[in-house]
Amino acid sequence: MSTPDYVPGHGLLKDRTAVITAAAGAGIGGATARRFLEEGARIVIGDAHTRRLKETEEALAAEFGADRVASLPCDVTDEDQVAALFALAEQTHGRLDVVVNNAGLGGTAALVDMTDEQWGKVLDVTLNGTFRCTRAALRSLRASGGGGVIVNNASVVGWRAQTGQAHYAAAKAGVMALTRCAALEAAEFGVRINAVAPSLAMHPHLVKVTSAELLAELTAREAFGRYAEPWEVANVIVFLASGYSSYMTGETVSVSSQHA
Repeated sequence: MSTPDYVPGHGLLKDRTAVITAAAGAGIGGATARRFLEEGARIVIGDAHTRRLKETEEALAAEFGADRVASLPCDVTDEDQVAALFALAEQTHGRLDVVVNNAGLGGTAALVDMTDEQWGKVLDVTLNGTFRCTRAALRSLRASGGGGVIVNNASVVGWRAQTGQAHYAAAKAGVMALTRCAALEAAEFGVRINAVAPSLAMHPHLVKVTSAELLAELTAREAFGRYAEPWEVANVIVFLASGYSSYMTGETVSVSSQHA
């Protein structure tokens, strides 16, 4: 099946302020930043890669307006950097409405050979980073009293088994559990928390470093016989961030046929 046409914006996030982590580059975070702007949002983007982050900010600002785009380097394993990112959103736009926790770290290692460092690094970025940003977001949203939305990036490996992915799968399953529990607590002050679970979302840079054999094997498992474009995952994030999902909270939405 061929990739469908790109969906134009419909103002679903008009005048909302969003923080998006790991938003530099050509992946899901970068696609989400663009989709949010196309839907009318103002964004504050963070990423651990300072150069790519600045380039992304400049490109988006030139296209959508400098008043709608701000950035700050942010390593989600550093509490001070997380706090600074959320403070920038309030300072720049006076409020916070939506948070997309996209930062995550993968890797492949057999559990029997995995080091504590390999395990800990993946868990610290992917699960603990999502916790830190969710906590910062909830503190800000609770104080403002205006409600809000948090969307976490999980993965289908949080549901299903895959060799070499014990650390990543455990972290993503943790993100799903965190989403469910935090959603119950956040409902008290009008905040919804959901997650997306992509399977195979590729972009040109990633395709270049993936062998043709592996890519063929992975895409063959997908119902449509192809990988997802990052913007297709971003579209689901837009839905969860918008009023169209107003009664959804604590849910993880699979963006794949491989949810089990």
